Amino acid sequence: MLCEQRDQDGWALDAGGEIQDDQTWVDNELSGCKFKDARLGKRLTELMRRMSGTAGASIPLACQDWANTKAAYRFFSNDRVDEQAILAGHFESTRERVHASAGPLLILQDTTEFSYKRDAPEQIGFTGETISRKNKAGRLTKHTVCGMLMHSSLAVTSDGLPLGLCAIKFWSRKKFKGTNALKKKINPTRMPIEEKESYRWL
Repeated sequence: MLCEQRDQDGWALDAGGEIQDDQTWVDNELSGCKFKDARLGKRLTELMRRMSGTAGASIPLACQDWANTKAAYRFFSNDRVDEQAILAGHFESTRERVHASAGPLLILQDTTEFSYKRDAPEQIGFTGETISRKNKAGRLTKHTVCGMLMHSSLAVTSDGLPLGLCAIKFWSRKKFKGTNALKKKINPTRMPIEEKESYRWL
């Protein structure tokens, strides 16, 4: 999720308020990304250029052909690629926009849950259990929700102009699985905040 400043007609703006095209904006936003393998940086730039014009679309739709789609999946499955490496350039650009802004800023934060339908939730992550339907006997049944959670912090001016993300964290609830049962035995107020999922707010 990369944030950009746009004018009233929808044109992307640089830090100085000058109009720039989408490709120039992507290049500027990713210039601070430093991969040990330069090919990974080129692949990220190419991916972002393709996806900037199809926001919200699937990777195959954005990539248009099988060769580029396969290259995108290879990129995301590479052990040398993680969210910090991908977002490093955006964080740097956000920092520049923050320094160029006058007046107070707001840092808005919230948690988003991404849910996926998978037969093996352990391959993606665990976010919780939910009641889905009634069985033949009329009893409510639960199913495991697999996916991941994202807690992000967005810098915004007092006029509502987004400057970009300044922090982000991804996790699944595997680490915290069973903590609700522990509450019956342990006083939650005596647990260190670092061991609680609510630590993300700090």
